[in-house]
Amino acid sequence: MLKTLRFGTRAFNQNLNTITRTYCTRYTKDHEWVNSLGSQNYRMGITDFAQRQLGDIVFVETPSVGKTASQDDPVSVVESVKAASDVFMPMDGSFTSVNQDLEGSPELINEDPMGEGWIAEFKSSKTDQFNSLMTKSQYDEYTKH
Repeated sequence: MLKTLRFGTRAFNQNLNTITRTYCTRYTKDHEWVNSLGSQNYRMGITDFAQRQLGDIVFVETPSVGKTASQDDPVSVVESVKAASDVFMPMDGSFTSVNQDLEGSPELINEDPMGEGWIAEFKSSKTDQFNSLMTKSQYDEYTKH
């Protein structure tokens, strides 16, 4: 009985995470995603589309905590067996945290780009910039072309 309850809770949490991602996540034309964590805090990374285009990721250069960047500034580099690609700041902000796990396991971006493969967290008061980014359905349409 206890195993069933745990599984049910995990399934519920996974569904809740998917719903939260859909409504609190926006996308850029450069294939970054940004997720609102509340209280002007955001998490960013590259999209599944981007990681598939890059192939096997072998190195990630994360931004420095405390660094301030403007929207569209290059803030990170993702290197794969195919190419190196800049990651651009989705909105004005200051970095508060980076994903330390990427240093030893850059493949997390391939395995779970919008989960365990996040790149950095930042603080921003520019909710207008967040709201002007693409929604999931807009991004899906954008990547069809």
